[in-house]
Amino acid sequence: MSRVNLLPPEIKERAKLRQRTALAVLGVIAILVLVGAFYVLEQMNLSNAQDELAAQEQTNATLQTEISSLDQFGALETELKEKQALEDAVYTNELAFSGVLMDVSHVIPPDAVLTSMAAQVGASGTADAVVETVEGAPVGTITFEAASNDLESVAMWLTRLEQVKGWINPFSTTMTETGPRTRQYTFSSTVDLSPDALTERGRRANEAAAG
Repeated sequence: MSRVNLLPPEIKERAKLRQRTALAVLGVIAILVLVGAFYVLEQMNLSNAQDELAAQEQTNATLQTEISSLDQFGALETELKEKQALEDAVYTNELAFSGVLMDVSHVIPPDAVLTSMAAQVGASGTADAVVETVEGAPVGTITFEAASNDLESVAMWLTRLEQVKGWINPFSTTMTETGPRTRQYTFSSTVDLSPDALTERGRRANEAAAG
């Protein structure tokens, strides 16, 4: 049995148009839903990023406060270094003169008399002069004026000078008999000073200056 469509063609076309319109509206709605979901997601990501930024800024502020509180220690360290440098400058080439006198009393022969003595330490002969020399090189000299009853005492004196720690290169510069056949002699002698002759803090100051 055959079917006969009694509806006009216009009605069928309008039905198809309504169907296409409905599909288009549904497509637009779906796109809007996707855009809305994407917007919400981006807003959530932005909010999270802002929260992380605020937390990091708070952390940075805390760290900066801690760093600022440590500035005083940096200032103290600088002050300590300046004081250490000043102390090193004061004690550079320090020679304990009392120790020198003690050493002289131990080495001078019984029949010799010391009449004068002068010590020179550093390039300019002052205790605060810095000497830039190779390790073990002389840092100063001591000059002696003395009198003796015989030549053997002079030889003994020169021999004993080198036995003192830090005293090197002893030699006699002049030796004169006070009169014909008097067997009384005056003589001058000099000994160089190595870094070992300095005090411990004097050597330490020298090392810091050379360092």
